[in-house]
Amino acid sequence: MGVILPFLAFFVVSAFAAYHRLRLAVWAAITGTALVGCWLLGASHGAIITAAVLTLLVAVPLLIPAIRKPLLTTPALGFLRKALPPLSQTERIALETGSVGFEGDLFTGKPDWNKLLAYPKPQLTAEEQAFLDGPVEELCKRINDWEITHVHADLPPELWDFIKQHKFFGMIIPKEYGGLGFSALAHHKVIQKIASISSVVSSTVGVPNSLGPGELLNHYGTQEQKDYYLPRLAAGIEVPCFGLTGPFAGSDATSIPDYGIVCKGEWNGANVLGIRLTFDKRYITLAPVSTLIGMAFRMYDPDGLIGDTRDIGITLALLPRDTPGVDVGRRHFPLNSPFQNGPIHGRDVFIPLSQLIGGVEMAGKGWNMLNECLAVGRSITLPSTASGGAKFGAVVTGAYARIRKQFGLSVGRFEGVEEALARIGGKAYAISALAQATAAAVDRGDVPSVPSAIAKYHCTNSGRDIAKDVMDIVGGKGIILGPRNFAGRSWQAAPIAITVEGANIMTRSLLIFGQGSILCHPYIMKEMRAAQDPDIKAGVDALDAALYPHIGGAISNAVRSWWFGLTGARLQGTVGDAYTKKFFRKLNRYAANLALLTDVSLGALGGRLKFKESLSGRLGDVLSHLYMMGAVLKRHHDEGCPEADKPLLAWAFHNSAYEIELALSQALRNFPIKPLGWLLWPLVFPWGRRAVAPGDRLSHRVAMLLMAPNEARERLGKGVFLTPCQNNPGGRIDSYLARAVLAEPVERKFLKALKTSDIEALDFASQLDEGVREGWITLDERKQLEELREITLDTITVDDFDMHELRAASYYDLPQNRHQPREAA
Repeated sequence: MGVILPFLAFFVVSAFAAYHRLRLAVWAAITGTALVGCWLLGASHGAIITAAVLTLLVAVPLLIPAIRKPLLTTPALGFLRKALPPLSQTERIALETGSVGFEGDLFTGKPDWNKLLAYPKPQLTAEEQAFLDGPVEELCKRINDWEITHVHADLPPELWDFIKQHKFFGMIIPKEYGGLGFSALAHHKVIQKIASISSVVSSTVGVPNSLGPGELLNHYGTQEQKDYYLPRLAAGIEVPCFGLTGPFAGSDATSIPDYGIVCKGEWNGANVLGIRLTFDKRYITLAPVSTLIGMAFRMYDPDGLIGDTRDIGITLALLPRDTPGVDVGRRHFPLNSPFQNGPIHGRDVFIPLSQLIGGVEMAGKGWNMLNECLAVGRSITLPSTASGGAKFGAVVTGAYARIRKQFGLSVGRFEGVEEALARIGGKAYAISALAQATAAAVDRGDVPSVPSAIAKYHCTNSGRDIAKDVMDIVGGKGIILGPRNFAGRSWQAAPIAITVEGANIMTRSLLIFGQGSILCHPYIMKEMRAAQDPDIKAGVDALDAALYPHIGGAISNAVRSWWFGLTGARLQGTVGDAYTKKFFRKLNRYAANLALLTDVSLGALGGRLKFKESLSGRLGDVLSHLYMMGAVLKRHHDEGCPEADKPLLAWAFHNSAYEIELALSQALRNFPIKPLGWLLWPLVFPWGRRAVAPGDRLSHRVAMLLMAPNEARERLGKGVFLTPCQNNPGGRIDSYLARAVLAEPVERKFLKALKTSDIEALDFASQLDEGVREGWITLDERKQLEELREITLDTITVDDFDMHELRAASYYDLPQNRHQPREAA
């Protein structure tokens, strides 16, 4: 024991110091004190001396800059210069664009949850709430999604007029330019509500308020451009679109082949300096009806007319639709969802330099501009659309599952349906919190590049999962399209959100972790900049300031990962109330796991990591679920930690914990350097994987919440369009729930009596007559059962059509069909 004690003291003190992230000098002092204690206890002098030498070998070189810099930092700088792959300008811009919010804390391995909980609670202004309760509610009442998607394949003219009249296209445009000047939270709430009734209308409203001329002009436009275009955009005089994607540049938008040559040409009767553009764009939302086209292209100046640079780079410009040479093609038809979308072409289209967004000064800075605006737009439109559909699907499907009966029971009582209902409720709860959190980040002044990618990927992916489960539960009600169907169009349109603004496969495997691990890491970006600094001395000084805290943090995360895994993350203080503390403790463990694997992956693989997309994707899943659960716990905290919401919170958390541990285990089992994966496993999973998916009892509780009126269900459905009007079959079904629940005891009593009687009446009305005569039910109860039958029929009834109602109008234009009469629809 006398030999072991000094070494045991050395390692225990080192682990303690690493866990608590004590300074190196403090560690050395505590270690020295511990070794003196060992000497007093009679430990072996040789062991004490050996442990003391180990302490000095670590402390002296690291604590004395005159030794540390030439001995360690300078060689490390040389290694980094050789090891780091050169970054292209495109990669550099993508990595450096955006700000870092709470997601940066997750990469430290020791998140400050107080910082997250201290963010202001997202709240609408009175004006924004009035807009939601007034024009947005009225717009939703006017939407007939069946007519939009099947009859008109477009919004009817009166709906276009209403949207323009009430400045739905000007939500993000400041009031001084005639816009509404709304917050990102209000923008989120508007899109969420409209999306719950029609994804076609939400897309139409969302795009002008997302990436497009309005957003770009607001941030980068010249004063002259703002004064002219922003009021016209806000009033709907101009309908905008933005041309980015082309046949040979989809998710890889930086490789756009569209180009513009600086030259002289004629504009409004004068010979001016400008650009001659050639472009081929597709998938451009609002292009078929647009009057003002934003355009991304690569700009060249071969004759040096505006400077010495020949390849100026990606540039953005505004093209009025009537510009000679602009050809807006015919419409695309994305999965039977007829929002206005189509191609734009142009060859030798001349515009003056004044049409460049931001003027000549912003030429070549288009990729920076797009990245910043994509981060903001991606934070709102698609997550809000998914959130609206998910929340609507949760409450309406819950009501349907209670009202719809099979084998004498509500279908929601069957455990298989309960599982699906629980997935719907838990995921809707999580992604609605995530969508709100990213909007709140924008309102705080962030440019949330990484959170926006997380929100886009997980909201749209979970939205598709929810749409699938909704379809499975409602069955024929979902697959028979028509005015009574509340689910079919959402199912059809789900892959659209998965695909646009960066395909989800690419977002997961390249963006979330690939960008997050560098942009959000507390030291990586600093070290990369140091390695690329042409001034060697400055590079050494910068690296010296970042490298050793980085190494210390990595050691700390290794210790914390192992300790949290060993103790089940129980022995630590953290934030939260008596119920949520356990969740925050687990998140601390997973944050330490993520930080450890990030450092090991970057250190071991270097530049090769960006080609290991499976590893990046799995670590991105860990980051995403950490961020999402932070958003969920933040919302739960902001709402006063309501007791009724605990099943939803618990389901969402346990599902994320299961997904995190699954991703971690897959990353370790498939780690490119196998021995490293083996060594990391006991640090991450000392007892093996312990998290399990939400259990049956918890799923039952979530399903019950969706199938009965209660405050948790009301909160989950808040912000979607549930007004029970003729054009909202889902809203009608939701409104029936309370009456259906009240009628259930009467129904059970009546059916039990009917089953044991010898009544021969077959039709429902005659059976009720007999029930009243026999005294099974009162007259009031008979009315209650009649009402239950009526609302059940409206809930389950589907549509049917005459042949001519399903034929396209073009059917009658075919030569062989011209003799057939066009029936009135």
